Amino acid sequence: MAWYHTTSIYQIYPRSYYDSNGDGIGDLQGIIQKLDYIKELGFETIWFSPFYSSPQQDFGYDIADYKNIAPEYGTMQDAVQLIEAVHQRGMKILFDMVMNHTSAQHPWFVESKASKNNPKADWYIWKDKPNNWKSIVGPKAWHYCEERNQYYYAGFLPFQPDLNYRNPEVKQTMFDTCRFWLEKGVDGFRLDIFNCIIKDKDFKDNPFSIMQAIPSQEYPGGNFQLRKYSLNQDENFALAQELRSVIDEFSNPPRLLLGEVFGGHDTIKKYLGKQQDGLHLIFLFDILFYKFSASFFRKKILEYEHHYPFPNMPTIVFSNHDAIRSIHRIGNNLEKAKLLALLQLTIRAVPCIYSGEEIGMTNGNIPLKKGKDPLAKVYNWIPQFIVNLLPVGINRDNCRTPMQWNTNKNAGFSTADKTWLPVNTDISERNVAIQQKDEHSLLNVFKHLLQIRKINPALQSGSLEIIPTGNKQILAYTRTLGGEKLLVLLNFSNSKITNHISTPIKEVLFSVNSNPTFKGILEGLNGVVLKL
Repeated sequence: MAWYHTTSIYQIYPRSYYDSNGDGIGDLQGIIQKLDYIKELGFETIWFSPFYSSPQQDFGYDIADYKNIAPEYGTMQDAVQLIEAVHQRGMKILFDMVMNHTSAQHPWFVESKASKNNPKADWYIWKDKPNNWKSIVGPKAWHYCEERNQYYYAGFLPFQPDLNYRNPEVKQTMFDTCRFWLEKGVDGFRLDIFNCIIKDKDFKDNPFSIMQAIPSQEYPGGNFQLRKYSLNQDENFALAQELRSVIDEFSNPPRLLLGEVFGGHDTIKKYLGKQQDGLHLIFLFDILFYKFSASFFRKKILEYEHHYPFPNMPTIVFSNHDAIRSIHRIGNNLEKAKLLALLQLTIRAVPCIYSGEEIGMTNGNIPLKKGKDPLAKVYNWIPQFIVNLLPVGINRDNCRTPMQWNTNKNAGFSTADKTWLPVNTDISERNVAIQQKDEHSLLNVFKHLLQIRKINPALQSGSLEIIPTGNKQILAYTRTLGGEKLLVLLNFSNSKITNHISTPIKEVLFSVNSNPTFKGILEGLNGVVLKL
């Protein structure tokens, strides 16, 4: 099985990971200094949010030069050093590739908006009269430009105009941009909002939908509009296959395409291709809104097994740089977080863990009106008490606060007097240094599980079967590969539960409460991995 179907992924938001030069902003040299930490934890692949040249209006997701590095993060030499340093440690490296849009300050757009007849006039989406399409993050997607006396389309934020992929020059240029980084050694790309890239060629109006009032991770946008003609077009599925052909030019070693796509499973699995000739993996964001129960996860696992059977591989992600931190959904409970880690690292899926998740980092407490996130500025009219109740984060600053390394100044993130975002106040328990010393900590649960996953192929690529337990509080499943068979049991209740296992147990590989023995009794909020 290919490496990208058996790997574990650790996501880094560079601005918040580690500041090496004391300016309050994380940077590439800071990341390089922390690579041994990631390696020792046991992660095999690292995905980096963008650090290309950018005016930083959306903190890197508004790119002004795809082939250069934003000076606050470092230089091209630093980026090449990072690629090499990751590989020297036997890990893979993924860059974020934002293909849908650029910054409005990108030279391409500056030229495009200058007139209707310049060489790049058709590189973006221009219309004399807008249709009714709305932005994914707000009501307005079309923006008037005086120079051309036309409107340009921006499916995300106004300063992020969408590229026109119906222009062959645009497509070729972006494919060559991917080749540029592949030649420098990156192992693939996480593809930002990939299902937005190609729109309906006739620009038909999107239908009104009362069911789409509130945005969600699965169906972004809201604003009472079903984005029938601006998302998930058939040409997007074809684009996935075209991009796959590009990166297949670099097959030694094979490279990975991991897509950020939204919609129902019947739709988004088309990005994988009927013959597995599209994207290699796609994020499955529906699980971000989990309910902490055995029944929820039992149903979700069966759903993933149905939609993504072998040779496809699902993904499992509980947090990222755009979402409310996972632990917030379970009342910041570290014991529940350990059970989620056990699930995430033992089901048949590629796990993707957002930096800080391994120590139970909590959401920041930055009010909407003080947010630096451009989304916060879009929604700053919403009362804070309503913001606090929403299932999605509209001030993403709160999931992007600096990494908490120790109890020193700024949690060890930076020596600056002021960091780009304030550090959380709960660093006494939620930091790397203290959890490294505690064998029962969440950090060490992740570390032990990653080690077990690495030395037991059944956890990487084995089949999965849900096992009936007769108790709705217990989730049980086996992972089987060849002659190896493992049983995973998770108790989602606070009670002791006896589970009678008729099959002889050869070994207890892992227990959440670190009990090396297992006699059929699961203490509350406990889980085990057993070799049968």
